[in-house]
Amino acid sequence: MFLLYALSGLIPGLIYRRLSRVEAIDGGASPSALGPSRRVVWELAALFSLDAFAGGLVVQSLLALWLLQAFELSLAVTAQLFFWWGLLTALSYLVAAPLARRIGLINTMVFTHLGEPLPGSASLRGRALAGDRPAPFAQPALADGCADPHLLRHGRGHAGREGGCGSLTAVPRSLAAALSPSLAGWMLGAAAFAWPLLLAGTLKITYDLMLLARFRRLRPPQEQQR
Repeated sequence: MFLLYALSGLIPGLIYRRLSRVEAIDGGASPSALGPSRRVVWELAALFSLDAFAGGLVVQSLLALWLLQAFELSLAVTAQLFFWWGLLTALSYLVAAPLARRIGLINTMVFTHLGEPLPGSASLRGRALAGDRPAPFAQPALADGCADPHLLRHGRGHAGREGGCGSLTAVPRSLAAALSPSLAGWMLGAAAFAWPLLLAGTLKITYDLMLLARFRRLRPPQEQQR
């Protein structure tokens, strides 16, 4: 299993090698220069880091362990649940674009992340408090497909700055996601109660509300052109 996982990483590398290199042109500006977008990009980096930290509390390995301990759910059944959750996540990317055109990019991100009974952040809190077996589709699948690719265009501002925007949002997010699994493991070891799930749901709801409060009045270029 681990060998196949490692080998599968070679496939994207081979595909990327076939892509031609395109230089971004912005009047000679450095690709790392953010210009007037600097403040927005830093705010996005902070919000994305909060979301990533919350997501790291419920990585699949720890979630599988909690399901086994709390509900005696076999690894085979858990794997099937992960398959369907992953499939819903993939399908959400197809839903994101038409939904964003209808209600806006920010609303699509926030409301699909929060929405109930749609899979969303609140379901993580419900799963932590559940007294019986968890609902089979309680994973926040729809929301994540409507997230980063759209909102990142808020911070781009001009062509040629994608590199700086991408690094300043992706790197802090990766670091935040790397820190939280250790905290989740300590919580699961210290108490049988699913504190990581409860904390993750709370942080993700906080992220959604902060995102909506900060950017609900800021229209991306795509929406301004309508």
